[in-house]
Amino acid sequence: MPDIEITAADGHVLAAYVTGAANAPRGLVVAQEIFGVNSHMRNVADRFAAAGYRVIVPALFDRVERGVALGYQSPDVARGRELRAPIDAHKTLLDVLAAAAALPAGMGRGIVGYCWGGTVAWHGATRSKAFGAASAWYGGGIAAARDETPNCPVQMHFGETDASIPMADVQAIRSAQPGVELHVYAGAGHGFGCDERGSFSPADAALALQRTLDFLARALA
Repeated sequence: MPDIEITAADGHVLAAYVTGAANAPRGLVVAQEIFGVNSHMRNVADRFAAAGYRVIVPALFDRVERGVALGYQSPDVARGRELRAPIDAHKTLLDVLAAAAALPAGMGRGIVGYCWGGTVAWHGATRSKAFGAASAWYGGGIAAARDETPNCPVQMHFGETDASIPMADVQAIRSAQPGVELHVYAGAGHGFGCDERGSFSPADAALALQRTLDFLARALA
């Protein structure tokens, strides 16, 4: 499907990738990694659409540069971090809420996020009441916000050997949020769910996806 444009509460206009049936029973906002709305994020959205969701992926980098779709080499990582740095978390939340509002009215709405988007999904759960469920995959900023109170059921996924999210941070999250469904994947690194990264772990990615789908089906029933 072609990209659409949506408008955040502060007037910012951003692009979004939309996929899935408009009359699906449930909707999802997918929050991107630091690589933009690239082919991987579109493929992720298409997988959720195939599972019966209406899905929207807001272009969170549009506040600094439009049309960003990076790869996964070292220069791309540096560029992604550079693009993310000036974006205020509150403005990102506004973009996510605009995406949620763009889903058809009446359907249960969840949010799933990866990498940077994993943290964004946590903020969506704790800093808004727009979602009925949130699944956060390897969100590096969650530990710093672990004491916030979620307004919906939350599920989290972390790789045991993630060099950017130490297990001490994961344990701190677990201790602060005993009600969160938290999974750690033995031997998996950061980005284990991305089939375009060297850290891709097919078995762990498949398990995490199935857990996410099962969780969303329960929470958004």
